[in-house]
Amino acid sequence: MTITQLKYCIAVAEFRNFTSAAKHVYVTQPTLSMQIQKLEQELDLKIFDRTQKPIALTAVGEKIIQQAHLIVAESERIQDVIQQEKGVIGGSFKLGIIPTVMSTLLPLFLQTILKAYPKLILEIEEMATQQIIENLEKGSLDAGIAATPLDYDHIMEKPLYYEPFMVFAPKHSELNKEKKINASMLKNEKVLILKDGHCFRNSALNICKIIHEVPLPFEIKSGNFETLVQLSEEGLGITLLPYLYARKLSDRQQVNLKSFESPEPAREVSMIYHQRKLKLHIIEALHDKIRAIIRGAIIYDDIKIIGPK
Repeated sequence: MTITQLKYCIAVAEFRNFTSAAKHVYVTQPTLSMQIQKLEQELDLKIFDRTQKPIALTAVGEKIIQQAHLIVAESERIQDVIQQEKGVIGGSFKLGIIPTVMSTLLPLFLQTILKAYPKLILEIEEMATQQIIENLEKGSLDAGIAATPLDYDHIMEKPLYYEPFMVFAPKHSELNKEKKINASMLKNEKVLILKDGHCFRNSALNICKIIHEVPLPFEIKSGNFETLVQLSEEGLGITLLPYLYARKLSDRQQVNLKSFESPEPAREVSMIYHQRKLKLHIIEALHDKIRAIIRGAIIYDDIKIIGPK
């Protein structure tokens, strides 16, 4: 049994296809198939059920893949120790970012990070919080950026910034006349929110206190803020926006933005990673650089976006 064979098995388990898995690990399909067959012969059992389409794991294969993730992650720790000892910020680094943060945060830091660490190969993917957690557990992701706190003992959280919520209230809303908003003012409003699966949706529901008290006027299937803003401008209601997205709106649209009364409701956005702490020196370098970028990029009046370390 070799680490390479386990990596091949993990790839097939992920893609459920030998050809796609082979491309992912940069070998030919026959080479990958041969190595997996050798492993199955050595273990005297089948890891994959090849009669199914797509390919499925056998019952024992599920257990083997779980262990394979741990073995591969531990094997990578040796290289990680060497890199940390040398202080090298380089190599491949896989980062997952939740959708409600990706579009606003990534443009702020990507160019700076790439220039600061030219040896670093960033692989960034937009994914939901639960997907980030699952990939961190499997070892297929090095770190994530998500709204916190999360209730996972094995997931470490390192806060990046605290992002206040803004109210987008066009002229059709009574809130448009207000200078500052408090949560109680929202109880009679039609609030447009993101579809299920977005952590920002839950935050919005908590602020509005409408989970069980006020039924939503209709269900919005949109997964982005742009659509919610457009619907709001059409007179269908108001919506809540995170500050970094709100600052991207046009001057015409920003006239309709309202801040909450102090203390402003806000979400904590953090760098998250597994307690195994693989590539911790890179995680810490990215964390510190992103915090510094946000601090320098945002002129923030009387709202504090950078909290304690």
